[in-house]
Amino acid sequence: MPHVISAMRLDPVRSAVLLVDLQAKLCPAIPEIEEVVKRSQVLTEACDELGIPRAATVQYPEGLGDLVTPLQSIYQSTHAKLDFSAAVCREPIEQWEQENRDQILLIGIETHICILQTALDLLAEGKQPFVVIDAVASRSKRDHEAGIARMRQIGIQVISLESVLFEWLGSSRHPSFKVISRLVKSMNQTDQ
Repeated sequence: MPHVISAMRLDPVRSAVLLVDLQAKLCPAIPEIEEVVKRSQVLTEACDELGIPRAATVQYPEGLGDLVTPLQSIYQSTHAKLDFSAAVCREPIEQWEQENRDQILLIGIETHICILQTALDLLAEGKQPFVVIDAVASRSKRDHEAGIARMRQIGIQVISLESVLFEWLGSSRHPSFKVISRLVKSMNQTDQ
């Protein structure tokens, strides 16, 4: 009997990553920001290794600045927005639609505002938003948890970064297994 893969399982040919508003003037207010930035870097490296497209948004860059320094060089262009939902940044989303990429992974800040509203809008468009729980954050733990709870209640997938990476690989036989394993190991070393 052939192996059947669930339609809800992450598929690298259907996936794309949207990094939301990890900006210099917003980040200092987020207690877990170092972890969120580090995990965003790891996910970005994995995207590049596996050929998964990615994009980044910035909220009102004239007032809130560009992405934080560690991300500026790897996201050389960003999509500016004034709405809280990053789904208004149509260029990457429409490009992903043309490539039949309907699994959009969300990382960034803040969970209960921009991540939540983006996930709601993507879901309304028929996409499958996945929120990477250890790569999103809010200023307060209560708001973060409320945002995650609401998304789970309406069927938005919440997943850990390590789950994302190994789901994309699917097997230890994948040609990028060693590279991704090293990324996971480096990420977990900084957690201790």
